[in-house]
Amino acid sequence: MNAAPADQIRLLDVQALDTRLTQLAHKRKNLPEHEEIQTLEGDLTQLRDLLVAAQTEESDTAREQTKAEQDVDQVRQRASRDQKRLDSGLVTNPKDLESLQSEIASLAKRQGDLEDVVLEVMERRESAQERAGELARRVESVQAKTEDATGRRDAALETIDTEVATVKKEREIVAGSVPAELLKLYEKIREQQGGVGAARLYQRRCEGCQLELNITEMNEVRAAAAEEVVRCENCRRILVRTPESGL
Repeated sequence: MNAAPADQIRLLDVQALDTRLTQLAHKRKNLPEHEEIQTLEGDLTQLRDLLVAAQTEESDTAREQTKAEQDVDQVRQRASRDQKRLDSGLVTNPKDLESLQSEIASLAKRQGDLEDVVLEVMERRESAQERAGELARRVESVQAKTEDATGRRDAALETIDTEVATVKKEREIVAGSVPAELLKLYEKIREQQGGVGAARLYQRRCEGCQLELNITEMNEVRAAAAEEVVRCENCRRILVRTPESGL
């Protein structure tokens, strides 16, 4: 294939723009904020689960406390009624008096046991409330960090996308000035060679594979007409000759 030397050199401009687009795509995919957000979202999910568990425990212990307090109140009311009967003097039968006094003593013990239960439940509820409060504050903190990281990521993506649009427009203009057949060959090689289809020959070295041409290869390149599209014998990329090629 033949192409004007100027057209071949323009391939280097196309290649530079394609390389920049590849770099931008890699940068877009590997923004540090992506991993940061993923980690924060994982932490947030875990904290929210723990918060729900703490809130559920607080709710359960609240109901448990209410039930225990109701039990205490029932025992207290029954003991109060028995004490009034005892104090009224209406119960005169010794056996009944003994039974009533025994029941009052039993109710007092029962009330004491139930009040201990209430205290134990109140302690568990208070602990659950404190844990829920602490977890709520941590959720809020991590949520704020997530929103901050998301904002930074979105700003970075916007900057990258703006540059991508500019580079694509420039590439369209530059590629449009390259002969169709030469550009087609370049695109084919670029697809096969990891995104690099054309490389400069600089100081006898192919900048595509970074290998130096041997004497035979250099002589072949020197002998080739300026319009001939030469290829690197090592990587098969289009080898673009410039005044710095060392020919």
